[in-house]
Amino acid sequence: MWLILGLIAIVATFINLYMYTKGKDYKLAMTMGLSFTALTLCAEHSLVSNWVKVEDWAALGDVIPTMEKVLWFLTIVSILLNIAPILLELKNKK
Repeated sequence: MWLILGLIAIVATFINLYMYTKGKDYKLAMTMGLSFTALTLCAEHSLVSNWVKVEDWAALGDVIPTMEKVLWFLTIVSILLNIAPILLELKNKK
C-alpha cells in the first residue's frame, strides 16, 4: 500500500510543478502531493507496526535502517518540491 501511495504522491508533485509552470492554479495538486506523502509515511509505519506485532525481528533489522534514511530524504524532497512554487511566487513578488 505504501508503494501505491508513494507513487501517487510523486505524480501529484509533478502535476503541481507542471501546473505552476503553465500558470494554472497548482494549490490542489500541492495539497494532494503533501497529503499522499503523509499517507505514505503512515502506511509504512503500519507495515513496521505489523512486523513488531508478529515479532518479525529479521524484517525489522533488514529493512528499517535503510528505509529510515530513504523516507527522511524522500519526505524532505517532497516538501521542498511541493512548496517550491509558493517560494518562487514570493521571490518574484519582491
